[in-house]
Amino acid sequence: MARGKLIESEEALIQRYLRPLAAGFPGAWGLEDDCASLRVPPGEELVLTTDAVAAGVHFLADDRPQDIAWKALAVNASDLAAKGARPIAYLMSLAFPSPPETDWLEKFADGLKAAQACFKMTLAGGDTDRRRGPVAITITAIGAVPEGRMVRRATAGPGDMLFVSGTLGDAALGLKLRRTPELAGRWGLKGREARLLVGRYLRPVPRLALRSAILDFASATIDISDGLAKDLDRLCRASGLKGLVRARDLPLSEAGRKVVTRMPKLFGDVVAGGDDYEILAAVAPAHAASFAMAAAAAGVDVTAIGALEPGRGIAIEGHDGRPLRLARLGWDHF
Repeated sequence: MARGKLIESEEALIQRYLRPLAAGFPGAWGLEDDCASLRVPPGEELVLTTDAVAAGVHFLADDRPQDIAWKALAVNASDLAAKGARPIAYLMSLAFPSPPETDWLEKFADGLKAAQACFKMTLAGGDTDRRRGPVAITITAIGAVPEGRMVRRATAGPGDMLFVSGTLGDAALGLKLRRTPELAGRWGLKGREARLLVGRYLRPVPRLALRSAILDFASATIDISDGLAKDLDRLCRASGLKGLVRARDLPLSEAGRKVVTRMPKLFGDVVAGGDDYEILAAVAPAHAASFAMAAAAAGVDVTAIGALEPGRGIAIEGHDGRPLRLARLGWDHF
């Protein structure tokens, strides 16, 4: 297949496709300087996070560039969401093994523009590079919280209830469908159901709307990026507690439930598949009702799935009442 028109220079890439994305952020200086500047709002402090996505690891090389761009920004915004932070801006580094096509860049920029509008954050600067290896996008996201109020993963207490937003496992199942579309027929899925699962993989939606509920009522939080089991274990280790979760209480979408009902072995993907980008929150029992009400008012479903107690590690009760045994807790790069 013949390649399309290639970008002629790094300067053209920046000026034509990236500079418009920085237009809403004065401190970006039109991407004409080596650095951006940011004034910290009075009474607030900054929250910073960085995540990279690479072809063949976090997305498929033939995914649409709009979806790649959306996901690259969404996974970073999800980290901010878990801290109760308001997104402000981001820095981005792009690495290509060869000069990219202008059509790819245009669609990539369109995806970033849509994500920026949804997450209310703006490009502030970054870098472009050519190097061996897959296409890689590294983003550093910047948010703000009221001074001293960032919600950490290490501040849960014994007796706290565990809540999770949205539904689990959709993205992991969606990745399987993205790789092997014919699985939809084996799983008994209608076209709409299959598209929903694939869409959850391609375009995660960070739960930024939970900000007030998290800041007001959560004692500890983490975003579920590598799988519920693994990220629950991280929260428990940081807080020095044991997490108890019931499989029957985990929220599933209609499509996800249909799949695991027909293929029970795939329930492991619900618990450990990763790419959910939902919020796991520890909430004191006295605040549980208020947290759920605040989440509902923000338009986000949350479900109580277990609790924390003194001890170490995690225990997941299977549907049969016995401990659920997992081949792995979740995604691990190494």
